[in-house]
Parts: sequence; C-alpha cells; structure tokens
Amino acid sequence: MLLLGLDIGTSSIKASVVDASTGQCIAAAQYPETESEIIAPKQGWAEQSADMWWEHVQLVILKLNAQRRYDPKDIAAIGIAYQMHGLVMVDKDQKVLRNSIIWCDSRAVETGDKAFEDIGREKCLLHLLNSPGNFTASKLAWVKANEPDIYARVDKIMLPGDFISMKLTGEITTSISSLSEGVLWDFKENELSKDVFTYYGFSHSLIPQVREVFAEHGRVSKNVAATLSLKEGIPVTYKAGDQPNNALSLNVLEPGEVAATAGTSGVIYGVSDQLTYDNESRVNTFAHVNYTKEQKRLGVLLCINGTGILNRWIKNIAGGSLSYQQINDTAKLVQPGSEGLMILPFGNGAERMLKNKIVQSHIHNIDLNKHGQAHLFRAAQEGIAFAFRYGLDIMRENGMHPQVIRAGKTNMFLSDVFTECFVNILNVPVELYNCDGSVGAAIGCGLGAKIYSDAKEAFRYFEPIQLVKPDGNKRYDEHYDKWLLHLEKQLN
Repeated sequence: MLLLGLDIGTSSIKASVVDASTGQCIAAAQYPETESEIIAPKQGWAEQSADMWWEHVQLVILKLNAQRRYDPKDIAAIGIAYQMHGLVMVDKDQKVLRNSIIWCDSRAVETGDKAFEDIGREKCLLHLLNSPGNFTASKLAWVKANEPDIYARVDKIMLPGDFISMKLTGEITTSISSLSEGVLWDFKENELSKDVFTYYGFSHSLIPQVREVFAEHGRVSKNVAATLSLKEGIPVTYKAGDQPNNALSLNVLEPGEVAATAGTSGVIYGVSDQLTYDNESRVNTFAHVNYTKEQKRLGVLLCINGTGILNRWIKNIAGGSLSYQQINDTAKLVQPGSEGLMILPFGNGAERMLKNKIVQSHIHNIDLNKHGQAHLFRAAQEGIAFAFRYGLDIMRENGMHPQVIRAGKTNMFLSDVFTECFVNILNVPVELYNCDGSVGAAIGCGLGAKIYSDAKEAFRYFEPIQLVKPDGNKRYDEHYDKWLLHLEKQLN
C-alpha cells in the first residue's frame, strides 16, 4: 500500500511516495528545480501565487509518476504539509481572489500589535497563547482595511495546505492546528476566538469546516485523478503546517521532545502539554498535529526567517558556479570565528523572536585585506547558528530545555560547519535522520487513513543516521558574545 506526501514549500513543492509496509520512500521529486519566486510589491511584503502552487503540485506528481517506480493506482491516501501562516482567499466558485500573503510578509505587524493592545495583552496570551502579531488573522484584517472590494468577495479563507486539498478534492476544510497558527483559536474556550472575530469584524462563515488533522479532508475528484493518473476517490487524510509536520516526520509527538529545521527559515519546535506562552510573544505556541481538546499537545515554535535564505543569498552573490556542497567544503578552510567577520541573518522580514522588528541582515568587520569568499561562507553559517542560540535562550526562559534535538539531514544540516557550530553553541546533541517534510506528510496520511494503528507502528523502522554531540570546547562562545553585541546595537 502506497502513501503520497506533498510538501508545499516556499522554494519548491516536494513529493514522496512511501511504502506503508516498510516505511521506505520509493520515489521522491521536487518542482521546480530552481527556487520559486517570492513577489515583493513593497519592502517587507511577500506574496506567492496559490495557483502556481497548484500547477507545481500537478507537475511534481507527474514527475514522480514518470520515474516508473510504482503504479500510481496503488496510492491509497494523500498527506499535505505546507508553509505556515499564509492567507489564501477564494470566492464562492473556489477562485483565488489575490496572491497569497505568505509567512514572511510583514505588512500586518502594526495591525496585529494594535489588536494585542486593544484586546488586551494578558487576555490574548491566556486565550490565544500568542499576540495576533503578523499571523493569518491580522493579514486578513489588512486585506479588509486596504482591499475592501476583494474582501467583500471572499467566501472562504484558507492556509496553503487547505487550498491544495481543495484543488485535489473540491472540498474546503481546516483543523484546530491550522486555525491556531492563524491565531484564530481560543485555547481556553476551545472554540473560534470571539475576541479576534469581534475585534476584526470577521464572520464565522469565512472559516471552512473544522476537522481533525488526521481525518478525511475530501477525496480526489474524477478530473484531477484523470489528469494525474491517480485513482478517483483517494482520500486526503492529513494536513499540517510545515513545522508541526517536520516534528511529526521526526517522531516528535510527546512533551519534552524537540525538533529543528534549517531550510528557508530556521525553527526549533518543542512539544508541551501545557498552555504555555512567552510574555513578549517572541516564541509562539500552536496546536500540534496530535492536539485534541481532551489531550493537550502544544507545539512551542521559535522561528528565524533569515536562515537558508541567507545561505542562498551568499551563494548567489559570492559563490559563482559553486554547488552548496562546494560552499560547505570551502567554509571548512576558515577557522571558527571567521577571523572576525560576522553576519546577522535577519534580512527576510519582521523577526518574531526580535519582537517583530525588521532588523535586516548586516555584515560586520570586513577586512578587505584578509577576508575572502570562504570567510563569507563560514560567517553566514555561524551567524545562522548564533541566531538559533539566541532563540533557544528565549525558549529556555520559558521552560523548554531540550536534552536532544532531532533534525533531518538536509538543508543547512548537510553542512559540517553549520552542524558543528549549532551543536556546540547550543550545547545540545543533535540526532540526524534521513527524512523530509514530504515523507512526514506521507506518514501522516497513513495515520489519518488508519493504515497505521498508531505512531509506534508508523515509526517502527525509524532510526537516526548520525548523532552529533557537543565536544566540550567553548571556542564559539567568545564569537557568539561579539555577535550578540552587534545584534543588540541594531535592536537599540
């Protein structure tokens, strides 16, 4: 029995087919090979076309099928992971009304900050576990205030994964996990937030039918099945934001377990059984994939917008024709500390952990007689690791003390320089696994379709491929302290 997982990323769409009986990924693909466009009509804005995502989903499935490693008719269920916090709006005919305002867009920061004060900081934190901040609800409020003609035509709002599920099945659904990441859910009352809906003047009719994450969200329509050589009626049985899904893919489901990812953005995601929140809303709490009203499982999320996107920028500017592997190897030629060169990696919109300030990225201490290509490569990766340390210290203030962090051996974790710096500056061991978001989505749909009886069965073959431990040498601490001084100057 085969499971299809889709990961709707910012850079590309990834897809995997997993054999449920062995847990093995038998085919994988991504589309496009080059990174998808982020549309920025103004500074701090970030949009993508939802219709582009759907076009790319179809192309990546056809690309998978063309590998001829499986019979598409044997796919029994579909799971979807997706970039979090995006806003997709459709009319009554399920037509997209405007580009999606995506996760790293900063236009609604002031809107959310005002709501935080007007509703009341304490009330927001106790009930929403977050400030309305720059999340989906505030983005919708921005559209309501600035594009009233579009808002008047909205029939349903969705997260990106809800949209792809709609295109596959014709049905529109969501989940408590999705609503919480939009800051639309009241955890105290276990319902849509009266405070947010009243304050922003939203109608409940905008919200799709709410179902569990692991549940049927519709079945593949006849036309879509014919186009993609799939069997008509395949159920979509799992939808989750990329970071809850990354945690699932790493079998991070119970309190105290912690996952990390370092793709376009960087995330540390820990599971708690408490309705926890940060007083400054610098880290955020959402319903995890296995959250229920009876059994609380919350995901405490630290997000750094400027992570792999900085590494990509450095590659494009200074890497020439070098591959990422060659860049990683070149970075090893320089000693820790990059001979004084330091980079702040915050050039991708407002950073939640910096109180939603737009700090931008900065390169410090350039010595034109000493620093070269290799220094830039290493300083970028060290700066990203230092940002993780800054964020983890905030999580530690809030009671999250990971004993081990699980991560997929992909993206930044393919770099020995980054991984060594990450492990030593955080002083936490990292277990690396051979998995990615699309594989996690496939496992998720297996659970949702009851092909697996529980997580223990789903992850029975799950083993780390590498354990990286801190070596006890504090050589990065001095460099971090100097990096922190540069950050504090920018913040002040």
